Amino acid sequence: MDQIMTTNFENWSLKVDEDNIHWLTLDRSDSNVNSLNESVLREFDQILNSLSQNNQVKALIIRSGKKTGFIVGADIAQFKTIVSAEEATNLIRKGQEIFNKLERLQFPTIAMIEGFCLGGGLELALACRFRIAEDSSKTRLGLPEVKLGIHPGWGGTVRLPNLIGALAAMDLILSGRNVTAKSAKKMGLVHEAVPLRLLEKAARSYALNPPANLKKNYLHEMTNLEFVRPVLGRLFQYQLNKKVSPKHYPSPFAVVENWVENGVKIPQAMDKEAESIGKMLVTDTSRNLVRVFFLQEQLKSQGKGVDFKPKHVHVIGAGVMGGDIAGWCAVRGFKVTLQDQAPKLIGNAIKRSYELATKQLKEKHLIQEVMDRLLPDPTGLGIKSADIIIEAITEKLQAKQELFAMLEQEAKPDAILATNTSTIPLEEINQVLQNPERLIGIHFFNPVPKMPLVEIVKGKDTDKSIIEKAIVFVRKIDKLPLPVKSSPGFLVNRILLPYMLEAVALLEEGIQGPIIDKAAVDFGMPMGPVELADTVGLDICLAALEKLSDTTGVKVPTKLKEYVARGELGRKTGKGFYQYKKGKVVKPKITSKDTIAPDITDRLVLRLLNEAVACLREGIVDNADLLDTGCIFGFGFPPFRGGPITYARKQGGELLLKQLQELESRYGDRFAADEGWNSEVA
Repeated sequence: MDQIMTTNFENWSLKVDEDNIHWLTLDRSDSNVNSLNESVLREFDQILNSLSQNNQVKALIIRSGKKTGFIVGADIAQFKTIVSAEEATNLIRKGQEIFNKLERLQFPTIAMIEGFCLGGGLELALACRFRIAEDSSKTRLGLPEVKLGIHPGWGGTVRLPNLIGALAAMDLILSGRNVTAKSAKKMGLVHEAVPLRLLEKAARSYALNPPANLKKNYLHEMTNLEFVRPVLGRLFQYQLNKKVSPKHYPSPFAVVENWVENGVKIPQAMDKEAESIGKMLVTDTSRNLVRVFFLQEQLKSQGKGVDFKPKHVHVIGAGVMGGDIAGWCAVRGFKVTLQDQAPKLIGNAIKRSYELATKQLKEKHLIQEVMDRLLPDPTGLGIKSADIIIEAITEKLQAKQELFAMLEQEAKPDAILATNTSTIPLEEINQVLQNPERLIGIHFFNPVPKMPLVEIVKGKDTDKSIIEKAIVFVRKIDKLPLPVKSSPGFLVNRILLPYMLEAVALLEEGIQGPIIDKAAVDFGMPMGPVELADTVGLDICLAALEKLSDTTGVKVPTKLKEYVARGELGRKTGKGFYQYKKGKVVKPKITSKDTIAPDITDRLVLRLLNEAVACLREGIVDNADLLDTGCIFGFGFPPFRGGPITYARKQGGELLLKQLQELESRYGDRFAADEGWNSEVA
């Protein structure tokens, strides 16, 4: 491409080539990613005004100057400063006007997409006449706004259904999921998905010879017809109600309501979109979810600047946890050796890893590459060359001590020695080590592929450099590292434990499991505590309780012991607190006579909050933000409530203390308020 003119702005640069194609590149000056803030949009508006008056423009191609992707969306930091729905609506309308201006340009406009094209970035691309995407694993397109308690606001809820039909559009908008370039091409979201070497050539081709009459999809058009929308709307709402509550997450329901009312009519649908998102932006739900987004980004930013490039992971223990850790590491690009005395367990783990790789990667050659990286190693030959060794054997102190004593002698001097223990403090395990500073906890949660959080457990002796390297490793496998102090149960299990115990106490009082679970789900938990116990495995719960009872004095419920003694261990055996058929839970139905007393919710939630306060007071994590993040990503504390400490502060410490005192008078000292309430919540 021979350029004949270049104009530079603070965030944009405009080059004109010999064919009068205008190449507009976004390279935001104050960030390593392209996001759309007021400064970026103001300049974009000025550029569009200028181009609209230039009758020499052959075409406009918009691309990114960042290696990190096209545009990741709106700059979410701006949301924090908005104080009213009216202010939010006005800001949204300004963005809509700019994108409408892009759409009205008389010459071909092409979005040349590499990497992430999300949220406002995709809405900008939708306002272009054509979209050309790089066919690469790093290219992802989507509208994830519902995850922030809002919905697309710069025309996304209007242009996307109009482009690809309501069924496919609502699937993307209501779920917030993203798709690959190939999938986007298949659904009609992009016009071409090509390798990087052909991307610029394809964009030029569309600029010089734009398709005159793109074939219309009449089925897509039918889904937006006025008499069809109410029928589809009921279907969308039914599907949403199975997953979330409109009381907790109103934004996806608002998208459906707006679309049913206005379809893809402009300007009515655009006006309704702006008005709706304006209201959403100032809700507690959105503010909490935006805060959670930034907390997640803080965890992701850890480990930067640490020079550690591990390549080989050795996992010892091929049970469910160890096998899934090995499979996940292989999918994420590591060479993995998997050791276990039982060849059958290794075989089962490799089979699950294949299923995971197939689900994650789809393409045969990528799946085969994963399987080539995952090596069965029954005798532990990989110990000597591994950069990281993760122990995931039985939760027995002596077995772990014997293993680590051997590993210290066999492993490379600079290899990280990590335990996946969920209950045993590092100070007990490392007593047999000559260099106890080498031992660290890297604690995954089950199921490994789905749970984003990993606790980085710091013992009193753990070397700081080991902690930093463990954090880097966890980020390299695309998990969220949460540094926690070595203490019985660490953070997540310790806070979850009293909540689960109270559920068992309610069962022992004769309260039906479905009622207990519904109380928790109505509060916002992803799953009730009774079903959760079955899912984890009642034997696993019992073992953890027995271990923690030695150090915390917690009483192990008789009911739990009875179930385990009968071999009724939950989902994996087909029977626990509930029955299971083909892996699906069968719960007794709640009748109209079965009322859920507020007392049930209070008992569950307040025991959880009380333990969270104790953990914060004891310094299990460094601050309340980390505690909230750990609970949200570790066991699914409702993100729209902001985390246990945020929720407690919002409710008011005095009110919750009074409730704890009332419960203590009725049910005993397990509800005794921790001394940290006055210092940590007030």
